Amino acid sequence: MKRSLVTLALLGATLSTSAFATGLATCDSGPQESWQPQAKLEQQLKEKGWQVRRIKVDGGCYEVYALNEKGERVEAYFHPKTLAPVPTKKE
Repeated sequence: MKRSLVTLALLGATLSTSAFATGLATCDSGPQESWQPQAKLEQQLKEKGWQVRRIKVDGGCYEVYALNEKGERVEAYFHPKTLAPVPTKKE
């Protein structure tokens, strides 16, 4: 009984940390207290002409859904400490 509870707990921990990550980008970003606010990234992108639809955390990065300055739909990743673009793995 104890063994199955431990296995279940480990499985739950694994799923909770990776179930929502797409695997397209990962950032070694450390604790969230050291991250820059999402609002700052949104403002920078708006200044470039982007229309930001949503920003969320994925793989330790900020994942942005937006329309770029050309009106094209984009899904882009940014490092939460530097707000620099993060290259993605193409599927």
